[in-house]
Amino acid sequence: MSPLPSQPFQIQQFYDKGLSHASYAIRSNEEIVLIDPGRDPQPYYDFADEHEADIIAIIETHPHADFVSSHLEIARETGATIYCSRLVKALYPHQPFDDGNRITLGNIELHALNTPGHSPDSISILLLDDAAQTRAVFTGDTLFVGDVGRPDLREEEMVGGHRREELAAQLYHSTRNKLMSLPPTTRVYPAHGPGSLCGKTTSIDLDSTIGKEVKTNYALQPMSEAEFIRVLLEDQPFVPKYFGHDVQLNKMGAQPFEDSIRSVPRLQPDALLAAEIPVIDTRPQAEFKQGHLPGAINLQDGGKFETWLGSVIGPREAFYLIADTQIALDTVIRKAAKIGYELNIKGALLTPRELKATSPVADVEHVRDRPEDFTIVDIRNYTEAKQPVFANALVIPLPELRERAGEVPTDKPILVHCAGGYRSAAGSSILEAVLPGVEIYDLSDAITEFQKQAVH
Repeated sequence: MSPLPSQPFQIQQFYDKGLSHASYAIRSNEEIVLIDPGRDPQPYYDFADEHEADIIAIIETHPHADFVSSHLEIARETGATIYCSRLVKALYPHQPFDDGNRITLGNIELHALNTPGHSPDSISILLLDDAAQTRAVFTGDTLFVGDVGRPDLREEEMVGGHRREELAAQLYHSTRNKLMSLPPTTRVYPAHGPGSLCGKTTSIDLDSTIGKEVKTNYALQPMSEAEFIRVLLEDQPFVPKYFGHDVQLNKMGAQPFEDSIRSVPRLQPDALLAAEIPVIDTRPQAEFKQGHLPGAINLQDGGKFETWLGSVIGPREAFYLIADTQIALDTVIRKAAKIGYELNIKGALLTPRELKATSPVADVEHVRDRPEDFTIVDIRNYTEAKQPVFANALVIPLPELRERAGEVPTDKPILVHCAGGYRSAAGSSILEAVLPGVEIYDLSDAITEFQKQAVH
């Protein structure tokens, strides 16, 4: 995305794989506008320094549910103006940016388009070059590559109480009347890529064109409004516990990233921990099973740690955080901060010396020969569980397991499985904590063998 010789501007995409989040810097001459920045502002400062340019504005396409933005911190640090739709009713200093509003950036202009549907306050941003030609559109969570934003994240009263059917209808008109009418060559730069829970079938490509999306995106094919609503609402993924919290936090603006991280209490490994506060042990599952604190939840640091943390732990729930090294501990604290959870950390500590609890290892041959000897708990999402691996498995998705553990029968040993082994490490440890004295096994990555057999 470097500028071509004929272009009076540069578009730089910043991509966070953990959150499947794309943010952007648009540079023209010595000025920069940021779109949907992530929690850590440093990459944007580095980009500005590299090009000896000033950040003059930050545009928020909507109050994000899946990550915390650094818009307020950057504005305070640089003096840049924050722009968002008036419909956000933002509680931070800002300028309204809606249909008819524009920003001049060097030799180009950025125009606002109200494109509600994912949220009632969503906007897209058109980039017009020095010849007034539409060159790009930054679509936020309205249009993804191969998908559109989900319309079911604003139903709770705390985030507005907007019915999913009404937002889906708005999205139908936003795509048809605003985006699909743009020139086919217009580059599309969305706020998310594959794996984002703000959509359901997002492509592996991180940018596209309007012409390509009109031809290939299922949501942009000819259909009635009623058909669009039906297709869009079916098989949407689960909603993590933290999503509504982050919408509210982004409407206010978060505290500075590094300052907030430094405020996390650091405890000694042998510190006395409060029994009623959950412990998140981020070590690999093999180490966890060999020894851990009683009642700890094994949420391993990995590609989607922050999403699962915000799915298992509630947004107002305190927790402890454990890792093996100082570097690993700092990494998971920073990941927690990306979703605004750093203030929930009661204490962060290195692995304690005394680890009195252990977890048994599943006998895969026994499971293969006599699965009926176990109560099998499938903790995949409901859409995944439509293709069962074991007959008569009890389906309780991981984000619901802590609350619904009492539904699991305890007359037989319990076997937990997911799709690849990451979630089952967390799920089996949750059940161990809630159901003391019951044999609980984690099928771990052996599940892949059983899935192959189930397909055949």
